Amino acid sequence: MSSLFLRTLREDPADAEVPSHKLLVRAGYVRRVAPGIYSWLPLGLKVLRAVEQVVREEMDAIGAQEIQLPALLPREPYEATGRWTEYGPNLFRLKDRKGGDYLLGPTHEELFTHLVKGEYSSYKDYPVVLYQIQNKYRDEARPRAGILRGREFLMKDSYSFDLSDEGLAESYRRHRAAYIKIFDRLGLQYVVVAATSGAMGGSASEEFLAVAPTGEDTFVRSPGGYAANVEAVTTPAPPERPLAGLPDAQAHHTPQTPTIDSLVAFLNDAGLGRTFTAADTLKNVLVKTRRPGTQEWTLLGVGLPGDREVDMKRLEAAVDPAEVALLDEADFARNPFLVKGYIGPAALAANGVRYLVDPRVVTGTAWVTGADKPDHHVVDLVAGRDFTPDGTIEAAEVREGDPAPDGSGPLTAARGIEIGHVFQLGRKYADAASLDALGSDSRPVRVTMGSYGIGVSRLVAVIAEQSHDDSGLIWPRAVSPYDVHVVVAGKTEEIAAGGVALAADLETAGLTVLLDDRKASPGVKFADAELIGVPTIVVVGRGLVNGVVELKDRRSGERSEIPLDDAVDHVTGLVSARG
Repeated sequence: MSSLFLRTLREDPADAEVPSHKLLVRAGYVRRVAPGIYSWLPLGLKVLRAVEQVVREEMDAIGAQEIQLPALLPREPYEATGRWTEYGPNLFRLKDRKGGDYLLGPTHEELFTHLVKGEYSSYKDYPVVLYQIQNKYRDEARPRAGILRGREFLMKDSYSFDLSDEGLAESYRRHRAAYIKIFDRLGLQYVVVAATSGAMGGSASEEFLAVAPTGEDTFVRSPGGYAANVEAVTTPAPPERPLAGLPDAQAHHTPQTPTIDSLVAFLNDAGLGRTFTAADTLKNVLVKTRRPGTQEWTLLGVGLPGDREVDMKRLEAAVDPAEVALLDEADFARNPFLVKGYIGPAALAANGVRYLVDPRVVTGTAWVTGADKPDHHVVDLVAGRDFTPDGTIEAAEVREGDPAPDGSGPLTAARGIEIGHVFQLGRKYADAASLDALGSDSRPVRVTMGSYGIGVSRLVAVIAEQSHDDSGLIWPRAVSPYDVHVVVAGKTEEIAAGGVALAADLETAGLTVLLDDRKASPGVKFADAELIGVPTIVVVGRGLVNGVVELKDRRSGERSEIPLDDAVDHVTGLVSARG
């Protein structure tokens, strides 16, 4: 350590919000260059390369072949698939000196597709799986949490090319199994959840989420094993109700009731013969959407039970790839039929505004909703009789305790960090590139694709999130920068020589060793050893005169003394036994 390029810090960085960011910076693994951009220092690079190797081994094991594509990419392939515009401001775009448009690759479906098209033409060439481990670039609006959400990050992306849907399903299954092996080897706590495809397109889509309270993704689980990212949760629709015998809709003067709470309070004091709750009201939220590549915004009405809020992430997923935004004052001024706080389905229908409702709004359900004029609401407005939505939309918040789509009981919620995503893309990119193989009957067969990503650099932070304590990092052996950390805790030449000799013997036995030979106090060395997080610490100190050294297990915190003569065999066995 006296020559290692390393400086540990005692204070957390000012911009750090989560444990991994604080600890990776303090322990000298990474350093910030700009928002969302980090340098990897020697310790950090060792961990990153170890994670990368685990990923590479499991990808090779399923027959995937590694290649390397450029990060600087031409516009044309992304224009053909629509993603030059679909990615919006998340894309780093640039021009060369001749005015040509380029981008820094956020993901490489298009390039892989063109590569395979250029090399393969016969059904005999398929199936094939290619992958790369390469830096990706996304202009995150809010890069945060250190390397958990950066603008430059290392990713493994692989792509399968098959001639049939059955072949794609098998490639998807093999990747899914490989991911489970990877995350198990890394010692992670994770779940596999149903997910949306977003700008990737395609059909089947699952995310691997590392369980962490600091995660940006919320997922839900049911007693029966259903699990999904909240964006992908489907709301069980109640059965439709008969229309016969329902009371007529009536408009009521409801002064000063622009909010759900004020409306419910007024109705319960109005002597209408029943008790109202927020769940009896129909909240109509107006947003505007814009298709990629267009400038014009289109109004969209979203109706949902008044006891629910709109979840913007679910709404964004529902309208993807369109952009969505809430209306501002200028929008309301341009559309005077929208009476803030009193919007109902009638004005939307009369003015040609598309109106989508929550799946709970089924035929026969009666609602209290806006009457499209100030201080007025309609009571007993019945879906399917008094108004007809244009369809349904999954935009309402998902809450713990909601019924699970599989019918097995209530949902429970937790937070997680996305560490992997697998997609059955289908033929979206093959269609854009006209990727065909000549079949055995000499007829062209359109190739079908899968896309599979793992955030390699993010995994370093995720492991740190799940493997730390108040003193510092605690690396799993599979990715620890060293097998053992030898701390020389004494000022005598004998202790220093003993530490150097033990480190050399451990290295001769095949272990990687970090030797703290600095002229620093034992307290500083012990604090740094716990901060750095090598799982096994050997302290060579005053016990050396009695022929013993101290062994500390960083994970359990257990300390023990072992004979110096047995130290190499003991530590070697420890490392081998625990992988």
